[in-house]
Amino acid sequence: MGRSGSGFTEAGLRGLRDVLTRHVDSGRIPGLVALVSRYGETHVEAIGTTRHDGGVPMRRDTIFRMASTSKPVSIAAAMVLLDECELRLDDLVEPWLPELADRRVLVRPDSPLDDTVPARRPITVRDVLTSTFGLGMDRALLGTPIMNAVFERGLTPDLPEPMPEPDEWMRRLGTLPLMHQPGERWQYHIGSDLLGVLVARVTGRSFEEFLRERLFEPLGMRDTGFHVPADRIDRLPPLYAPDPVTGEFLVWDEAEGGRYSKPPAFQGGGGGLVSTVDDYHAYFQMLLNHGTHRTERILSRPAVELMTTNRLTPTQQDARNAMASANVHVSYGQGQHGGWGLGMAVRTYRGDYAPVGQFGWDGGTGTTTYADPDNQVVGILLTQVGMSRPDSARLIHDFWTTLYQAIDD
Repeated sequence: MGRSGSGFTEAGLRGLRDVLTRHVDSGRIPGLVALVSRYGETHVEAIGTTRHDGGVPMRRDTIFRMASTSKPVSIAAAMVLLDECELRLDDLVEPWLPELADRRVLVRPDSPLDDTVPARRPITVRDVLTSTFGLGMDRALLGTPIMNAVFERGLTPDLPEPMPEPDEWMRRLGTLPLMHQPGERWQYHIGSDLLGVLVARVTGRSFEEFLRERLFEPLGMRDTGFHVPADRIDRLPPLYAPDPVTGEFLVWDEAEGGRYSKPPAFQGGGGGLVSTVDDYHAYFQMLLNHGTHRTERILSRPAVELMTTNRLTPTQQDARNAMASANVHVSYGQGQHGGWGLGMAVRTYRGDYAPVGQFGWDGGTGTTTYADPDNQVVGILLTQVGMSRPDSARLIHDFWTTLYQAIDD
């Protein structure tokens, strides 16, 4: 087999490029940037344009809205605090998050908001970091009083109104009962936003300042943050949320004057970052290197192991699997991995071409970011097409299917 010098076969990389090009040529994906690396050798494809009706070509340094692929990166701020013993996993969060003291818990997740019992125990740091503190996004519960209240209070992103600044967000969060007892059930997303507030209050600085000092600057992640400065906004394409029925390209967020053109009131660890393929590669390669970047240690080896191995109990795993498989029609198959570590999915069974142990996550803006310790592979694919239709999800699946065929040792 011809080698490309990067641990991938030349034929495999050609096949990868052909499949990515096919998706762009279909007219349903205006453009994309993909990075694959193995043993630290990288290969990048930038295909198509930044607008569905033309625009400038995609480039390696095009900036994308990372959506939920923010989660695996933002968790690292909390891991730094664990490494430095500023936080302990089983510390109560109340000293920093007093709004979450004395919780009430719904009798059933679909109960009225006043049908509650006292929490059996207080919320701990571990509950927040493992997304088991008792509140989260659950598509199976859409339309229930608690999910309606989460939306009405502006506690999640992607609504017409931006999220309020962190103290007001916490105040609103504190008015709600929990859906489940602390530590009982894995639930998506809200814990990742809560984590950013916790880090800010422990450190006395903004979440972004701490991330920048301890993560982004040491890793050379110059284009990663919670907004795009004016001198780089030309590198941010519009975000499309295609009409679910017709496929018409509807602009969900413009670059100029859009929601990423100025610093947000709430720096969301759950979905607020913008970044590039090279910035994300530096981060995931650091995780593959057990916490080191070149000669600098960013996270301890045990911190990385804790993040990137499954944290769920068998019962929690059942609930996570049920949620993922029940939602396959809306997630287009994203999220079928089994386990969850801290801030990211961890594959616990072989459900497609990727092996057990692969870790990372996908984003609703058409992004996917994973690393695979067995093969020493990082794969990152960034688009600007939201998952209101299956187009970007199918592209993501085909990316991973062809990427794994390009490994032929």
